[in-house]
Amino acid sequence: MTNSVDLAPPRFAALVGPAVTRAFIAGMHAGRTEGRELVLSYGGQAVGYLIDLRNPLAAGRSVSRDGLAAVYRYTDPGEVDETVQRSVDHGLLSRAPAGEITATERGQAFLRDLFALHARVLTERWGQEQNGPVERLNTLVARILAQATATSGDAWAVHAPPFEPRDTPSPVLLLNRLSTLRIHRADAHAAAWQRAGLSAADMVAMPWGSTWSPQRQAVEDETNRRAASPYAVLTPDERLTMLADLAMLP
Repeated sequence: MTNSVDLAPPRFAALVGPAVTRAFIAGMHAGRTEGRELVLSYGGQAVGYLIDLRNPLAAGRSVSRDGLAAVYRYTDPGEVDETVQRSVDHGLLSRAPAGEITATERGQAFLRDLFALHARVLTERWGQEQNGPVERLNTLVARILAQATATSGDAWAVHAPPFEPRDTPSPVLLLNRLSTLRIHRADAHAAAWQRAGLSAADMVAMPWGSTWSPQRQAVEDETNRRAASPYAVLTPDERLTMLADLAMLP
C-alpha cells in the first residue's frame, strides 16, 4: 500500500489522539442508561473515581496520594479528597493512613458488575468478529502500550497495565487499552506545559477553539512530539489501518 499522507510518529500522534478519544468516549457512553442504574445501585456519587480507576483497582493495586494528584492534576486537591472520602464512607474504597486507596469487596463487586455491563453493551455495539476492526486494534494498541512505559509519566504509573483477566471479551480489552493509551498522551501533555513554565490552572484557563493561542499551539506541538515515541513500533501502513479502524467504531 502506497501512503502519501505524512504519518511520521509526531504527525500520527496529532491525528490519532482525537480518534482514540472519540472511540473511547463512544465506548464508555454505550449502555449509558444501564450504567446510570448501576451507579445508582451502588450509591450514585459515592462511586466517585472507581470507574476512572477501574484498571488499577480491579487488579487489586493501590493508588497513592501522589498517584491521585497525578491523575487528577486539573482538579482541586480538596475536591479529590472529598470524592475519595465519599467512596470510603460508602464502603467502596479503603484508605490507608498514608493516603493509599484500594477497592473494598463492595468496590470490587461494583467493578465486576461494571465490566459485565461493558461486555454486554460493547459486544453488541462494536462486535468481536475475527479479523475485524476490534481485533486489529487490540493487536496494534497492545504493541503500542508495550513501548509506552519508557516515555510514560506519573498518571501512567497509576493506570498501566490495563486490567485484562482471562476470557475478557475483546471489546472490553480494547476499551481499557484505549483508556490507558490516553493516559500516556495526558502525561505527555502535562510534561509539555510544565516545560513551557505553565501550571495546571494556566492550562484550564487557556482558550480553545477559534481563540487557540500560539502558546497553546506550542504546547500541543510539544505534546505530539512527546507522545510520538510508542507509535514508532508501527509501520506507516499500520498507522493508517489504526486510524481507519478507529473511525469504523460506532
